[in-house]
Amino acid sequence: MAFHAVGIDIAKSVFHLVAFDKRGSVVLKKKFSRSQLLVFTANMQAEIVGMEACSGAHFLARALAQQGQNIKLMPAEYVRAYVKSNKNDFIDAEAIAEAVTRPNMRFVPVKTEEQLDLQALHRVRERWIQRRVALTNQIRGFLLERGIPVRVGSEHLRQAVGPILEDADNGLTTRSRMLLSTLREEWKELEEKITDVTGEISGISRSNESCKRLMGIPGIGPIISTALVAAVGNATDFRKGRDLASWLGLVPRQHSSGGKTKLLGISKRGNHYLRKLLVEGARAAFARLDRSKHAFGTFMDRLDSKHSNVAVIALANKLARIAWAVLTTGQEYRGQPIAVEMM
Repeated sequence: MAFHAVGIDIAKSVFHLVAFDKRGSVVLKKKFSRSQLLVFTANMQAEIVGMEACSGAHFLARALAQQGQNIKLMPAEYVRAYVKSNKNDFIDAEAIAEAVTRPNMRFVPVKTEEQLDLQALHRVRERWIQRRVALTNQIRGFLLERGIPVRVGSEHLRQAVGPILEDADNGLTTRSRMLLSTLREEWKELEEKITDVTGEISGISRSNESCKRLMGIPGIGPIISTALVAAVGNATDFRKGRDLASWLGLVPRQHSSGGKTKLLGISKRGNHYLRKLLVEGARAAFARLDRSKHAFGTFMDRLDSKHSNVAVIALANKLARIAWAVLTTGQEYRGQPIAVEMM
């Protein structure tokens, strides 16, 4: 069967498919299991197949691409505008089929297995870091309830816990000492896990050519470089560096009307984790970079008059654009501009 556009609403085990002809009329509605869907699509002829970018979408997209289908993934928030009337799975699939035919629709690149592995490493590492923060805050809170304040900072707490547990005269009960000792052991285990996964990420960054080029950019190290490659690959899905910065939410929100332009704070759209990493990298670069050795040193000098947070966000935006150029061109980052001889 030949169709103009096909929309697939995916779930864990049930998949709803709606197909359009060239006039935009619905010509097919079917529900499949996972195995049934792949059998049906193997013999299906469609000009374009659309799905929402959600859990499991990248695997199914690769499977459909291997069958020769022209598969496109879209952010769910962009599909929502095409949902008509009440919501059910077939209506969602119909909205997907309509959205995928829009000429100005923005699509999500299909991730490779290597990108998904990198993304999983980052997600596990981030969850362990959040768990470590919660754990250290809990230890500090328990000690404060016993009248034992500890300075803010993991290193201060790490140095203080041992002597506190060994001090028999500080008023801690036997039960509280056992509990704190258990929490300290849990903390050590988390530290070992975070160290191991960070080492694995660093090893990947040293063996991946794109990561090695990205690490030449000030403020970008193994964590940021691998997170960028996991998220955007070679970044060719973005037409220019500003598009990548916009996708990361590092550009101003706009609320303009009546010919009057009104810019607000950054939009904070897109990949929250990657945006946070770039801001942290920009903050480190802003504080430590030797500006005389880099082409954007004068750009940073102009930012000195701005609020520190504004300056850091502007530099993070700049780093995102440079990263786009490095990924798309395959060239190394040049700290200094190329000298032009005057004739």
